[in-house]
Amino acid sequence: MRRSAITLAGCALLALLSAGVTADSALDPMAAKGSAGAEWLTYGGTYDEQRHSRLTRINRSNVQELGVAWTYELKTGRGVETTPLIHKGVMYATSAWSVLHAIDARTGRELWVYDPGVDRAVGAKACCDVVNRGVALKDGLLFLGVIDGRLEAIDARTGKRRWSVVTVDQSKPYTITGAPRVVKDMVLIGNGGAELGVRGYVSAYDTRTGRLRWRFYTVPNPEGRPDGAASDEALARLANASWGPGGAWRRDGGGGTVWDSIVYDAVNDQVIIGVGNGSPWNAELRDPNGRGDNLFISSIVALDADTGAYRWHFQTTPRDNWDFTATQTIILAALPLGEGGALRRVVLQAPKNGFFYVLDARTGEFLSATPFSPMTWATGVDSKGRPIENPEARYRETATVVLPGPLGAHNWHPMAFSPETGLAYIPAHELPQPMNRDGKFETQPAAWNTGVDFASGLAVEMPAAAMKAMKAALKGRLIAWDPVARAPRWTVEHEGPWNGGVLSTAGGLVFQGKLNGDLVAYDAETGRPLWTHNLRAGIAAPPVTYELDGEQYLSVATGWGTAFALAAGFWFDGSVPPALGRVVTFKLGAKGRIPEPELPMVERTPKAPAFGTPAQLEAGLVHYSRNCAVCHGPVAISSGVLPDLRWSSTTADPGLWADVVLKGMLASNGMVGFARQLSPADAEAIRAYVVHRAHKTAG
Repeated sequence: MRRSAITLAGCALLALLSAGVTADSALDPMAAKGSAGAEWLTYGGTYDEQRHSRLTRINRSNVQELGVAWTYELKTGRGVETTPLIHKGVMYATSAWSVLHAIDARTGRELWVYDPGVDRAVGAKACCDVVNRGVALKDGLLFLGVIDGRLEAIDARTGKRRWSVVTVDQSKPYTITGAPRVVKDMVLIGNGGAELGVRGYVSAYDTRTGRLRWRFYTVPNPEGRPDGAASDEALARLANASWGPGGAWRRDGGGGTVWDSIVYDAVNDQVIIGVGNGSPWNAELRDPNGRGDNLFISSIVALDADTGAYRWHFQTTPRDNWDFTATQTIILAALPLGEGGALRRVVLQAPKNGFFYVLDARTGEFLSATPFSPMTWATGVDSKGRPIENPEARYRETATVVLPGPLGAHNWHPMAFSPETGLAYIPAHELPQPMNRDGKFETQPAAWNTGVDFASGLAVEMPAAAMKAMKAALKGRLIAWDPVARAPRWTVEHEGPWNGGVLSTAGGLVFQGKLNGDLVAYDAETGRPLWTHNLRAGIAAPPVTYELDGEQYLSVATGWGTAFALAAGFWFDGSVPPALGRVVTFKLGAKGRIPEPELPMVERTPKAPAFGTPAQLEAGLVHYSRNCAVCHGPVAISSGVLPDLRWSSTTADPGLWADVVLKGMLASNGMVGFARQLSPADAEAIRAYVVHRAHKTAG
């Protein structure tokens, strides 16, 4: 009888999984009300983070009837990456600078706004814009990660702060952009900053008090000692020997930041984290005397939920050299991969490196890795899942074009998985990057320390044909990936890269926003577009859906920015309003309108006469590329998210230029001084280069 009961229980669990009801929804009543039902209570919808909704009132047959129900103006624009939560008729959405908004989910009426009061100078530490991906919720408290390294508990009813803890050493270039996750009575948060030089970790805090419960460091202590943390045993046993005795990692911390995916596997009572790139990116500079894999960078790592102790790991990119983070969406699902087609609980990930991974969730056993995007850095994987590298991709003094580039084949934009179609929907892109060693590399405090020469492939004179070719090389697509067949079921090619996150629904639909402002509904089985509505602003954030009073709503936030907009200004032609932050919500039969954007016109004329010798202009290109391009765009072309320096009046006054660039006169706006990185002659060379570019591109 006992054996029969156990067997029946196991069958019941498999039945739940095969029906698309995640195991955590059977165990946790909070998760049961997530994306599978009327409310959206966690970042990925449920603990399994499939971003799939069981709601069906909006479906293939009536999606054409969707109209604007309401719009809400966020208090900040710029990069908006939020996944709103919806609970008891209230929506909670974040925007740039970690500002949190409470909105009536029926009408769009503002209920309250919480601004954590971030010093804008912190923006210089943010590699990929001052974004925030959302909050976590438990027992009437919202948990907000603040870009300056704080974790705060906010009263969901009043918007008042209950507690606040600093989770990082704020003297170092740490940031927080990711959404916290609640696990039992703990709230978990990671951090970012590996581009500038930090040591990564994930921390668990008591939801009621903010007291630290456990911490797991993802790379060894540069000082060679234990930390007294949950990671000590695993680092000593597995990771320490995979790093050499010297190199930039000893100064810069080694990287390995946990800046996005943190997933609770309730079935196995473990937390699965995605770990980021090494610091610096360039492995020969990071760890020149070592030949090890540099654990646990670019890895998926499972930890005991209660203690943070190591369970297992799988490294997607050993000794990462290209910023191939494994922080991208981690999804838990049940696939027919067991004996006789039995369901097996697995981890799914499509990280930056271009392979789609399937791992056993309980053990981390490697099951498959298949390219979902074109690549030049590897030709496949071996039987253990280790990449078979192209030796030329390990760039040194000579530039090589790497595909995917550091922005990846898939970045932070959430993918979704439908247990009904068995497909993962990947917002993918194709972004090659010339890479070679930075011959002038020297660790700089609070500055980019990648060890890569960002001037590779660029010249003072950039012909129009070269600019056109650069733009044409950047592509985007939505891929419906079958993880069992290990192949795409269908693919939609987009006009541009870096399109938004994805939502799938039991109504047979997949929703995705695009760079040009289009929100599109696709047939989940075929990829055929069924409905499009332009939101008058670029979309990077993922849509969510919820139900109130018998009506289903669809919401997405707009606000262009993020890493691509900062790093690829040359791609933009003014068609994407960058700084407009909104939440736009739809329902069937609604007739509302989205207001026209009101954006200031920029006079595209040089403000100073052209000047500079060829040597000075060449030096200006190098210094600009190393220090300015990550915010103001390569070849001095900004997307508009941050000022386009070509048209800045500051370029007309060398003294004022030096005050801004070297002394940080505009630090309160996020433009800190670069006196540690640049000499007065370097700053003047940058001015000469920017003015030269203005005269070449005016009109």
